[in-house]
Amino acid sequence: MIPKYSRELLALCASVRAKRPRAVIDHILKHGQVTTDDLKNLYGYNHPPRAVRDVRETGIPLETFRVTGSDGRKIAAYRFGDPGKTMLRRMDGRTGLSKKIRDELVAAHGSRCFIYLETMDKAELQIDHRIPYEISGDTGKFHTEDFMLLCASANRAKSWSCEHCENWRHTKSSDICRTCYWSFPECYQHVAMRQIRRFDLIWQGVETERYDSLSKKADEQKESLPDFVKKILARTL
Repeated sequence: MIPKYSRELLALCASVRAKRPRAVIDHILKHGQVTTDDLKNLYGYNHPPRAVRDVRETGIPLETFRVTGSDGRKIAAYRFGDPGKTMLRRMDGRTGLSKKIRDELVAAHGSRCFIYLETMDKAELQIDHRIPYEISGDTGKFHTEDFMLLCASANRAKSWSCEHCENWRHTKSSDICRTCYWSFPECYQHVAMRQIRRFDLIWQGVETERYDSLSKKADEQKESLPDFVKKILARTL
């Protein structure tokens, strides 16, 4: 039986326009729940947690529970939670809260992506939880330092890496996230629980000529560009 939803929740649902969260919302409104199999097989979302996260970031709470899939195994399913239990509202640049957080982050760190360190118009930067919502949940208190600004590309890369991390899937430890590159790239010990060190370089404007030159020389040496750059850096150390 499909539950009767409150006016507040229905109003929140009606305000969502983006395709991916809209699909999740409409399915739950019609069927009372949506499963990971539904999201994969009916809508083509190969990473269901990302679609679910999109809904939660609009301020609509979703509860996770387990059901038996068509093959007999246990799979995740989602239904609406109590709208009174969520504090986050429209973290997509259209509320006073998100504007305040964005402005404070820009003032403290500049108008740039925390991961790629690329400077861009602040309207192109997306507000993201440093520690994923699926790990930390809502505390009811919001502090600017709990968020980061990411370009769309970095946000997608972070989502993919987090969703394939053992901590996301099983452990659910905020402490592990606090030492991860994707949450605190300025001071980290691992990348999604793997012993990796990384930084991302972006060439802009006139710098692209240097990139093209490096790429050409790497081809001449029959090496990948990352390996070629690593060799150059190693010789300078």
